Amino acid sequence: MKIFTWLQDAVQSILKGVSRIFQPTDDDYPKSGVQPFEGEPYNERD
Repeated sequence: MKIFTWLQDAVQSILKGVSRIFQPTDDDYPKSGVQPFEGEPYNERD
């Protein structure tokens, strides 16, 4: 009986990981887009 419980816990753990990989992302990052470069280019000679 203990083997079946362990096997059920292992399968549930694997399925939980797989479902998390394939679910839509829940990231809440701001939509920043492309940022323009506002500095001076690096020049080795100076």
